[in-house]
Amino acid sequence: MASSFSQPVIFSVLILLSLHQACAKKAHLHFYFHEILSGPDATVMTVVKAPNTDSFTFGAIAVIDDMLREGQDENSTLIGRAQGIVGVVGRDESLETVLNFIFTEEKYNGSTLAVYGRIMRDAAIERAVIGGTGMFRLAKGYSLAKPVLTYATKLVYEFDVYVWYKEIKQD
Repeated sequence: MASSFSQPVIFSVLILLSLHQACAKKAHLHFYFHEILSGPDATVMTVVKAPNTDSFTFGAIAVIDDMLREGQDENSTLIGRAQGIVGVVGRDESLETVLNFIFTEEKYNGSTLAVYGRIMRDAAIERAVIGGTGMFRLAKGYSLAKPVLTYATKLVYEFDVYVWYKEIKQD
């Protein structure tokens, strides 16, 4: 009896998922993530130090409030902020990141994307888009990042974000 009930339910779920995918919009966002590591304008702050060391190693946690810009130049147009938490979760110095991209310009103004994932040293940086607000409600997708400028006090990453979302009229 259970199998006769479960087949229509599974079929209905598959239909709903395919309808959602058919109604979803797709966006490719391209921007640069600017992080200032030290000084009076630092955009990253270590809030938990690793035991027995001052370096950012296993056990350390930091918060960020970085800039999202149109270009890699620090004077390019500011389009939003990246705010979140970064922790060193592996003895191999892998990082776990929980970020919100908060957009402040043009059609994405007031919308956010929630991005989650792991960063391994010397590996491609790919993270999941796990949600969003505003224009990006019901968002899913992924982001790809690569370093383009690395200084002692500053990092700049190029981001490509591919996101599928359901446009919902806001009142």
